Amino acid sequence: MNTITRRTGRDLDNALTSAQQTLDLLRSQLQGGRVDTPFFEKRIADVAGLLADVVEDRKHSGQQERLAKLYEVSRVIGSSLDLQTVLDQVMDAIIQLTRAERGFLMLLDEDNHLAVQVARNFDQENVGSESFTLSRTITSRVLEGGTPVVTTNAQEDPRFASSQSIVAQALRSIMATPLRARGQIIGVIYVDNRLRSGLFSEADLDMLDAFAGQAAVAIDNARLFRETDKALAARVEELTMLGWIDRQLNETLDLQNTMRQTLEWSIRVCRAENGTLAIYDPEGDSWRVAAAMGQTAPLHEGDPVDGMLPFFDFIQSAIISQDAQFRPLGVNGIDAALFCVPIRRENTVVALALFGSHSADAFTEESRRLVKRVAERAAIALENGRLYEAVRAANLAKSEFVSIVAHELKNPMTSIGGYTELLKVAGPVTERQEQFIATIKNVVNRMRLLVQDLSDISRIESGHLRVEIKPVSVKEVVDAALEATVPEIEQRGHHLALHIDPMLGLVSADRDRLIQVLVNLLSNAYKYTPEGGAIRIEAAKQNGHIAFSVQDNGVGMSPEQIAKLGTKFWRADNGLGQPGTGLGFAITRNLIDVMGGTLDIQSEPGRGSTFTFELPLA
Repeated sequence: MNTITRRTGRDLDNALTSAQQTLDLLRSQLQGGRVDTPFFEKRIADVAGLLADVVEDRKHSGQQERLAKLYEVSRVIGSSLDLQTVLDQVMDAIIQLTRAERGFLMLLDEDNHLAVQVARNFDQENVGSESFTLSRTITSRVLEGGTPVVTTNAQEDPRFASSQSIVAQALRSIMATPLRARGQIIGVIYVDNRLRSGLFSEADLDMLDAFAGQAAVAIDNARLFRETDKALAARVEELTMLGWIDRQLNETLDLQNTMRQTLEWSIRVCRAENGTLAIYDPEGDSWRVAAAMGQTAPLHEGDPVDGMLPFFDFIQSAIISQDAQFRPLGVNGIDAALFCVPIRRENTVVALALFGSHSADAFTEESRRLVKRVAERAAIALENGRLYEAVRAANLAKSEFVSIVAHELKNPMTSIGGYTELLKVAGPVTERQEQFIATIKNVVNRMRLLVQDLSDISRIESGHLRVEIKPVSVKEVVDAALEATVPEIEQRGHHLALHIDPMLGLVSADRDRLIQVLVNLLSNAYKYTPEGGAIRIEAAKQNGHIAFSVQDNGVGMSPEQIAKLGTKFWRADNGLGQPGTGLGFAITRNLIDVMGGTLDIQSEPGRGSTFTFELPLA
């Protein structure tokens, strides 16, 4: 057991007090001329041993203090994942531990060269790039050899004395150690003092090397976090952009607008100078340009793609492989790079997007990947737009057909009606023949109403329905509607109640269409009310509008039937067996909408229905 182990704590303090007393005794002996040589020598030896113990204790205390500091800074540098914060913390901690004048932390870049990431001085201030004066000889030695280096005076050290940087910068005390993470050297820590020699020892180098191991882990974690965070941010940005594209593409079913938006977004993503979107025409078995953007676009809307381009084989390759194709060209006069993306739907290429740029490196791998994802989203929107165009074309053809049929039926129905009237003029008819004529007239009248409904539906669907909004007398339209329906109401034995405010004035509406709405509602009321029922008509002012109400105590409707009400050619199964096409209410609802009104329906099975619609006051 050594001396420092025997003299610790209170023992060392007592020994120092005893040494002080011994020195006082020896001084008094010298002053009195009474020197006991053996005693004197023994006491001097005791003091010398004590001083050695004190030096060793101070050295041990310094190591403990530095180890405590090492633990503290190790804990601190693990508290952050921000790379620059970690780098600054590491450098400040190293300067504090080593008492260096300056410190540099260098990391390997993509080209495997050391690049200074942080440079700090003893006052924890950044060192400007103009002051990056350090020994590249030592840093290169540490990087290549993978072992730490310390020199107490580089100008006299035979390993480095001849180095130009050492001589030119008058460098003296230097330490450097590698930074290792996951078994690889990722950089070098370098500290120095240009004025003092002998500042660093091997023990300092061991401590620096130990700290560098922990620092490297913290730096590597921060770098991984930054890369992950950067990748995550890029992914979030990409998903946000794709979500926005999805919303834009699905806002409309207009095929042409969808194609232009697809092309515009794709050009933005890959930073192309021009873009062309072509669609396949199955009837002509050819590709035709549907949208083109950019001043240098090789084709324009409506142009056929087949055979018109010197690089059509490039497009054919994308069609056959059903995968994106990239080709750097570098030919004078045409694009220096081409990128073609097939837009697929159910393993069939339905469209092609072709992009060009005069820069050979315009289409990065990342941008090409993003364009392919845009194409995947556009495929659904384009197919929906194409289907919508087909449905709209079919609907238009149907409306045109209905309009033509309705028009063509008017003449024969007019002729039939006219000839039935002439039969009575031509000569006497029997009672049975009178019944036949009445039947013909009823059938013609029903056909006329059906043709009128078909004609109205055709106009509504094609957008050709016209209304003339002007002030209309409420009493006048109600009287006209009753004139057309009262015979049927009376024939069925219904009781009719009329409640019209005489001070209503005028309503803003189309007179004939408003009468048509009231007739349709009254017809439904007397048809779907068993004989002897009650029908009530009301009209009153309400919140700047006039509210018309038709109420009956008939069969009523369930909520499911109310939801389907207005569907063309649909009629509720009410058990009364009333004739009709199911078009009347669909026309009624559309007429109310066109005149700027609102409709409310209240109904309950077995208790009747109330239809209320409001139109603005004139």
